[in-house]
Amino acid sequence: MAADQLAPERDTRAVEAGLDALDGGGELLPPRPGPWQVFVRSVLPPVVFMAALVGVWQLAYVAELKPSYALPGPADVWQTFWGTVQDGRAVEAVWVSVSRGGIGFAMSLVIGTLLGLAMWGSRWLRAAVGPIVSGLQSLPSVAWVPAAIIWFQLTDAAIYTVVLLGAVPSIANGLLTGFKQVPPLFDRVGRVLGLSTLGRVRYVLLPAALPGYVGGLRQGWAFAWRSLMAAELITYSPSLGLGLGQLLSIGRDLSSMSLVITSIALILLVGVAIELLLFAPLERRVLRTRGLTTDR
Repeated sequence: MAADQLAPERDTRAVEAGLDALDGGGELLPPRPGPWQVFVRSVLPPVVFMAALVGVWQLAYVAELKPSYALPGPADVWQTFWGTVQDGRAVEAVWVSVSRGGIGFAMSLVIGTLLGLAMWGSRWLRAAVGPIVSGLQSLPSVAWVPAAIIWFQLTDAAIYTVVLLGAVPSIANGLLTGFKQVPPLFDRVGRVLGLSTLGRVRYVLLPAALPGYVGGLRQGWAFAWRSLMAAELITYSPSLGLGLGQLLSIGRDLSSMSLVITSIALILLVGVAIELLLFAPLERRVLRTRGLTTDR
């Protein structure tokens, strides 16, 4: 009988302990993985994949599936890659392109965010401009390069125009998608609390729409980087400096497949580095703070 009386007490204590753990955070989360687990889970798979890819490449080279000028071996490409690093061309090209990409993305971020806010605030504007923005998002950015050259000649302005037209629609649509996923009750609560339109956007809607917005930013950067490479590849001029697209164009003009593959590898490395160092941690943090993931 005494045991039966103590059972509800034990259940109450168990519930309280669970609530305390939930309120305190960390105890209900999985333990932070160690260095070896991080290596096995995140570092080893791409390393193994790249090793397998290089192995297949070497086999294709040895089998002479293509002439050596069209398909150089990994060793030849590595020599060219290391040569561009030693003579400074790789560092210069990466710096020039990343600088342009950063500036273009920053401008796209401002314009795309303002456009997304404007479309959310005006149903008429959303109906009028929304389909055009979505259409621009699906339009290959390389299609804007001839027009940009005619408008601005072979200048940085032509390159930034292509980057903006490639990235702005993705950022605006990402923000608008994030707003659409916010429960209408949140906005009503902001109105009841007496917040102005700007106050509701700043303190209620933007924080709630952050996951979708971050997804739009990630996609916007991908479009910005691809647009930049297309613009640099076509608008080649010594006055523009040596970017990764220009380095790729030089390899094409010299019929140097080793330099072409080196340029592609540098473009890929920069894209992967930006993703791993900036957008993946940002997205993980946003999702974790909202309880949408337990990854650390």
